[in-house]
Amino acid sequence: MVSVAVSKIGCSPLFFVEPGVKVDDRYYRNMLLKQQMLSVMHHIAGDMYMFQQDSAPAHCARDIVQLLQQETPEFIAPDPPNSPGLNPVDCSVWGFMQERVYKTAVRDTADLKQCLIETWSGIPQTVLDEAVDKWGL
Repeated sequence: MVSVAVSKIGCSPLFFVEPGVKVDDRYYRNMLLKQQMLSVMHHIAGDMYMFQQDSAPAHCARDIVQLLQQETPEFIAPDPPNSPGLNPVDCSVWGFMQERVYKTAVRDTADLKQCLIETWSGIPQTVLDEAVDKWGL
């Protein structure tokens, strides 16, 4: 599993969850949000960003929503619930990545991780801009 933050002024590195780790609200809050994503996003954009995520169960937990309402300049809750199609990263960016990563055979998890990192580092900013523009914000 991998997460990422995108914006028109830059993007985060890929945040990987090791195979076998159960991503519950505690792990998501403590490991992904507090230790990685929120600080990177603040570094990229200061207080000028909106946080939006899909409606995975760990993302919708009450304590996660409260944390994001407190710690981000603006938080867009998933509405309607269970609407991954409203997430531009899922709709646009991962499709772009998948198209490139799977052009060659992937041998194992380590190879997949390396292919994702290399592909992500070469993604044009225009692809990210188009994904963000799909929000219409």
